Amino acid sequence: MSAIYKLALAVQYACDAADLPTRYQLRRWAKLTLQRDVSMAIRIVDETEGRALNKQFRGKNYATNVLTFIDEDAEVLYGDIVICAPVVEKEALTQHKTLLAHYAHLVLHAVLHLQGYDHEDDKDAARMEARETALMAKLGYADPYKAV
Repeated sequence: MSAIYKLALAVQYACDAADLPTRYQLRRWAKLTLQRDVSMAIRIVDETEGRALNKQFRGKNYATNVLTFIDEDAEVLYGDIVICAPVVEKEALTQHKTLLAHYAHLVLHAVLHLQGYDHEDDKDAARMEARETALMAKLGYADPYKAV
């Protein structure tokens, strides 16, 4: 029997992109990933905000698909996830994925980062990718790392 972890989730839609995932979908994807109690916010942004945040926090002057921020001082694990809708749309198209499948993968990826997963070396990357692939399969989606 698997443990049930608590998720406190705030969702912010800060762009007017079409076909954004619903709050229900975001919650479902995040909960599936939990390996401990988490409090978090997911903010879906436009390219301008995505670029500004990536430049401010990573020193890179372009919008990226997802950014994960962890509050190291919080008593309970807390983090913010920022997803850039225009980048996700472009990637889904070029990678021949459905938009929802790509959003699901990015949420799973980011929530794993919140919980300490990373992909800084080959061993850690393989561990994280295997977890993501298994979770995507539970959702009925294809392996996000296999070319279509």
